[in-house]
Amino acid sequence: MGGAKLCPETPRQKMINMMYIVLTAMLALNVAEEVLLSFKVVDSSLQQTITNFELKNAQVYNAFEQAARENPQKVDEWNSKAKIVKEQSQKITNAINQLKIDLVQYSGHKKIDYKEGSYLKPDDAYIIDFNGDTLQLKKQDDLNTPSELMLTKNRAEKLKEDLGQYKDVLLAMVDERNLPLRNTIVQNLDTSDPKHDARSGKDPKTWETGNFENKPLIAIITLLSKMQIDVRNSESNVLNYLFGQIDASSFKFTGLEAKIIAKSNYVLEGGLYEAEIFLTAVDSTMSPEIFIGNQKMPVRNGKGIYRIKANSVGKKKISGIIKYPNPLGGFNSYPFDTEYEVARPSYSIAPTKMNVFYIGVPNPIDVSVAGVSMSNIELDMTNGTIEEVGDQLVVRPKDEDITGEKTLITVFANVDGKRQEMGSMKWRVKQVPDPVAKIGGKKGGVIRKEELLVEDGIAAVLEDFDFDLKFRVTSFEMHVIGAGGYTNKWTTQGNRFTNDQKAQIRRLTSGSDIYFRNITAKGDDGTTRELSTIALRVR
Repeated sequence: MGGAKLCPETPRQKMINMMYIVLTAMLALNVAEEVLLSFKVVDSSLQQTITNFELKNAQVYNAFEQAARENPQKVDEWNSKAKIVKEQSQKITNAINQLKIDLVQYSGHKKIDYKEGSYLKPDDAYIIDFNGDTLQLKKQDDLNTPSELMLTKNRAEKLKEDLGQYKDVLLAMVDERNLPLRNTIVQNLDTSDPKHDARSGKDPKTWETGNFENKPLIAIITLLSKMQIDVRNSESNVLNYLFGQIDASSFKFTGLEAKIIAKSNYVLEGGLYEAEIFLTAVDSTMSPEIFIGNQKMPVRNGKGIYRIKANSVGKKKISGIIKYPNPLGGFNSYPFDTEYEVARPSYSIAPTKMNVFYIGVPNPIDVSVAGVSMSNIELDMTNGTIEEVGDQLVVRPKDEDITGEKTLITVFANVDGKRQEMGSMKWRVKQVPDPVAKIGGKKGGVIRKEELLVEDGIAAVLEDFDFDLKFRVTSFEMHVIGAGGYTNKWTTQGNRFTNDQKAQIRRLTSGSDIYFRNITAKGDDGTTRELSTIALRVR
């Protein structure tokens, strides 16, 4: 308070403070395009993982039905519980999916009609509604819709309540002595408020605000997909537990094998790789018969070997049946089906500064191939070279190529031990633009004599150029029109005014014209440029 009385804040300082606050808010709202794209890539991977869990869980439900048909007295109790798990899991998964649809519709969307020739771009984010329609997000960076719908309209509170009820249903299925499974369920479906650090000076956050406040729409969609995976993962754990309660002593196994099933084999830098590691029983003395369609698969160590070349893009379905010999001399049949998707190679080459390359300066670029680490990516370039500088790729073009006809960057990836071309992109190559000669920040016009006198010389300025490249004036001429219309000239080597030129400037009167011509400058790229004349009139 005392300081405020001694040094009151001026109106100018108040204005500066207000501008700073506005700028900070703008920066906070400006979500980088690369971040939005990363969320889109992650969500796409999560959707595939959700599908994988649903297929895996469907196989367990089919196993329950098969076992119930063969021995209903032994299996019905556990099959009934499995049906409750299936119903409740689908119910909350649909509720979360409805949240996604409502968020996209509330924010604004475009329905993609493929019959009318409307298609999605690789960068587009979208969801599929319950009718199978594709809804494209119009504003991936929308910060208002998630907060309004999830917090103001209390949808997050309802979601928290649903997750809690679903958690209670699953815990009721598991014996209280099975602490590892119960702890896993609690951890996967945790909706407790985050811990608050009182020293931070910030207000404590709830589960709702911590997850849904001031986050872009695409991030919320990705978060909801992650919650759906948590639901399907918990469903899978409980199903396996319930199936294990069925007395399977009639089957004898000779060994155990370790298995790893990852949530996703595609993880972004800074993300989390998570996998289930467990033991599966095998019988080396008995081999199953495995059919896909009518074709019998080769079997090695009790496992069917299925290989097929991916000759076309799109979703591919696999269905078949496993016939396993039972102790009574017959076969138990276990149908299965799954699908996978074949996609064209996806790559990206992006300049980090401009959309062209400039001769004489290092041009940084970012290169990525979906699902491939940088250590397995190779680049070829015509009309220049690409080198690693620290942790960055830098392009150094050779010759000017205004039309981009002879400058090509091709991306290769090592996939399954083979070098595969992913695609190529043409680039334009330009010379660094000429700098602008300035005195006191002016390249011409009216100047006060006092302003001119405080300047030491001429600067060469690259306007609107993002690269760290400098030009320095190496020579110039100063022309002053004297009495009788005669022009006096002084020549300088370097960029600074001479003593004679300074003396002449002091003699100038109001209305005098002074010109700086034949200005040359040399850049860090080794080129010498002729700069435009500076024409000034003394006020």
